[in-house]
Amino acid sequence: MKVYQAENIRNISLLGHSSAGKTTFTEGALFATGVTSRQGKVEDKNTVSDFDKEEMTRGVSIGTSVIPVEYNGIKYNILDTPGYFDFIGEMYGAKRVSDGSVIVIDAQAGVEVGTEKAWNNVEKYNTPRLIFLNKMDKENVNFEKVYQSIKQKLGDKVIPFTIPIGDGDEFKGCYDVLDRKYHKFDGPNGEVEDAPQELINKCEKYISALNEIVAESDEKLLEKYFAEESFTQEEFISGIRKAVATGELCPLFVGVASEAIGVKRILDAVRRYIPSPAEHPIQNGIWDDSIVQRNTNTDDEFSAVVFKTIVDPFVGKLSLFKVLSGTLTKDVILYNPGKDKEEKLGGLFYLRGKNQIETDKIVAGDIGATAKLQYTETGDTLCDIENPIVYEPIRYPDPTLFMAVYPTKQGDDDKIAQSLYRLNEEDPSFIIERNPETKELLIGGQGNMQLQVIQDKLKSRFNVEVDLRDPKIAYRETITKTASVQGKHKKQSGGAGQYGDVWIRFEPSDEDFVFDEEVFGGAVPKNYFPAVEKGLRESIEHGIVAGYPVVHMKAVLYDGSYHDVDSNEVSFKIAAQIAFKKGMEEANAVLLEPIVKAEIIIPGEYMGDVMGDMNKRRGRILGMEQQRDGTQKIIAEVPHAEMFRYAIDLRAMTQARGSFTMNFERYEQVPQEIAKKIVQNLEADK
Repeated sequence: MKVYQAENIRNISLLGHSSAGKTTFTEGALFATGVTSRQGKVEDKNTVSDFDKEEMTRGVSIGTSVIPVEYNGIKYNILDTPGYFDFIGEMYGAKRVSDGSVIVIDAQAGVEVGTEKAWNNVEKYNTPRLIFLNKMDKENVNFEKVYQSIKQKLGDKVIPFTIPIGDGDEFKGCYDVLDRKYHKFDGPNGEVEDAPQELINKCEKYISALNEIVAESDEKLLEKYFAEESFTQEEFISGIRKAVATGELCPLFVGVASEAIGVKRILDAVRRYIPSPAEHPIQNGIWDDSIVQRNTNTDDEFSAVVFKTIVDPFVGKLSLFKVLSGTLTKDVILYNPGKDKEEKLGGLFYLRGKNQIETDKIVAGDIGATAKLQYTETGDTLCDIENPIVYEPIRYPDPTLFMAVYPTKQGDDDKIAQSLYRLNEEDPSFIIERNPETKELLIGGQGNMQLQVIQDKLKSRFNVEVDLRDPKIAYRETITKTASVQGKHKKQSGGAGQYGDVWIRFEPSDEDFVFDEEVFGGAVPKNYFPAVEKGLRESIEHGIVAGYPVVHMKAVLYDGSYHDVDSNEVSFKIAAQIAFKKGMEEANAVLLEPIVKAEIIIPGEYMGDVMGDMNKRRGRILGMEQQRDGTQKIIAEVPHAEMFRYAIDLRAMTQARGSFTMNFERYEQVPQEIAKKIVQNLEADK
């Protein structure tokens, strides 16, 4: 593959709902441009894009793959992203290095949840985008009906640039709205004919809408529009390019990816309307708290950002990056400024799926890969050591589902942790943490499938089998009233005995634990006060209700007695522990549970279901807020124990349109009946 300059490169991410045909589109592009002689199929498990074992097993993409193709003097780096919501982190990486997006829509299904999520993302960042309306040959497809649905849900900025000739089984080709030609397809190629006048008339409404958008792209053109003067072809195309570049226009194209029909037209449209890397040349980073800029050309100093890591137990670690400035050659010593480490290139190549295409250099604007970088992770910057710069890292959404990881074989704990950290290099959108209280190893991700894939990869790649369970809750215990009790320890067994006698008042407190003394007349010598406090502090680690730590307690030593010979620190420590148990019983010890504050964002039509479900979870609705995009935010406080699988349940309730975040708020008393069940379950586990 030859080296292309930035102006002849297009980096595009394929977005959309799962099974809309993104991977099939990449296969169509490979076939249409002559890279492959036979188009692969997802169901046959022979696509270039879905090469991971887990992808082939499930029949869905779980990671972004890069598919470079060459066509009409342009290199297209197509980033095929997963449509399944659990792997949304992959989209973040792809979008980080893309100059535009193609949203693939299944014409049979229309606008699905994944379509909406992709659209919301490109709207948020004003990403240039096109729509490829796929599967036009499927039964019961009606273009006008699906287009009206797209307009209703995505807005008037979506305008067809091609319309089909024939719907469903009758699909024969398309009419090009701009060149006013009829294109008859035979696979990726076809014949071009003059269109009948009735088709030209039918599409005048689209031309009229485009004229308005073109007029709004430039003041001179707006004046021309109001003067009812026609635009030149050059003005018209220039206006469309500006409108697409700013996200004000989204051209829609039709086709059948499985037959490579319409794929070349998308590539042509990407070349015409999606900006090249050279068209947004300034790259902003920081160094020493100052803004540093690089230019997307080969004359500037080298810099790149790593947007994906692939961990292969046989090949090793592959790092995929986009060169943002300068040129990377095999003899360059890489510098990772975030880690303050030098790295050696382990080869230089383009990746097409899992296939490596060797190259001598990769220039600004292009995407490449190298192997065996020791310190570099996804999101890191690589640059010239003499000219450091750090680009903004990729920011992933917070995990919403946590599971505890348990080995199926004893002694595998260390191996599990090491393997998880290897997988985390590949997928930084999930996190690994050890709960210091429950001692459980936890993984957190976006949903059940993501965590299941991690579980399966542990087995297939690292030969480690694990069980995933709901995490344990870090309960607490406290007292609800004041109690004064005696703790007396007396032991005589020949020779020096043991004697400690304390009277302690236990009372509720706002602080976790407070020890105080009010001893008069030397009833308990001061040198034994530390022993009493130590006995209490050791005791509060395990309460009497269910063995959980005790909080919000004040203990006041106010009386006692001692023996001149038999008293010692150990005796008073034991006496304090005896008093603690009595005090917990008499001060009405109860179980506390963590309460989280949840913020749930949903479309308004799901309000009733979500609020009803929240009440079932013992949640309290604190308020509701209308969001700018028309969605509703529900703010609630709810026991953490009720929220373990909320990510799965909310997705089911809202057809995956809902999202939420939650943060620890405080501890509250567990209702008595639920507390009994918790204690019974603990006893059963023991």
